[in-house]
Amino acid sequence: MNKNKLMGWSVLGLVLFLSLFFAAGCNRESTPAAEKVTLLLDWNPNTNYSGLFVARDRGYYLEEGLEVEIEEAGGNVVPLVATDKAQFGISYQEQVTFARANDSIPVVSIGTILQHNTSGFASLKDRNIMTVADFEGKSYGSWGTEVEEATIKALMDKVGADFDQVSIVTVGEADLFAVIERLADFAWIYYGWDGIEAELKGLELNYMPLRDLDRALDYYTPLIISSETIIDEQPELVEKFMRATAKGYRLAIENPAEAAEILLQNAPELDRELVMASQEWLKDRYQEDAEVWGLQKKEVWDNYSRWLHDQGLIAEMLDVDRAFTNDFIR
Repeated sequence: MNKNKLMGWSVLGLVLFLSLFFAAGCNRESTPAAEKVTLLLDWNPNTNYSGLFVARDRGYYLEEGLEVEIEEAGGNVVPLVATDKAQFGISYQEQVTFARANDSIPVVSIGTILQHNTSGFASLKDRNIMTVADFEGKSYGSWGTEVEEATIKALMDKVGADFDQVSIVTVGEADLFAVIERLADFAWIYYGWDGIEAELKGLELNYMPLRDLDRALDYYTPLIISSETIIDEQPELVEKFMRATAKGYRLAIENPAEAAEILLQNAPELDRELVMASQEWLKDRYQEDAEVWGLQKKEVWDNYSRWLHDQGLIAEMLDVDRAFTNDFIR
């Protein structure tokens, strides 16, 4: 190879190197950093939240340009979201209703995680609590909220039973099985977790789903909230977040075992058998009879708001059109 030819190849190599170098630089500049977003959980990690962890760990949020931090709130999620400490949070219809109707806190439900209320009253078989009327003479293990007593009283009034014959025992967040085996006769449980755990333990329960006791009690719990400010000023952020979240829940519906594995990777302290069984039970309940996952009905908000108003728990009827939106559900 002569000197001129060698020099030619050297120049060509240098040109190629500089082209690649500048191209790489341009690509870095043209790829915007993912937007940091915080999502607050209202409870310890469990299968209700699986779709959120799936959306993060499978990269669905990153596909939308979002870097989502999932954190446990360690307190009431609503004021934290309302004051922009986090863009999104997990809450429930009752909490959103109280926040808006009683305290004028501008949070909005942007999607329900479960299509129907899966909570209800549970007791051991040998307590013989088969109906609401059987609450008479029994003790109730309470978290200590006003709405619990109002709910039990309203249901007992409806069937002509005497609420004054129920003994309320405040147990706080005590273990369910300690409550119904030693501290009280019946308790309010979420079947998708507590009920499944009872099944795995071989405990026979009498269980009364709230949705079967009164149509108004078939409300949304849990659901996803944001603030009016975020929705008004950054609708594209909400749309991207919910699009990725819905994709996460669709995977949890179609492949519960994979969703359960992802939850376990994020919360290895959870009981593996319980997570697997709970995820299998919930897969048919995330969307259930709705057209798409996350969709909310106005009548559900109307019914529960009116019921809370009738019990004197909210002073004014809720403006439900401002309390929830389906604008980000696809």
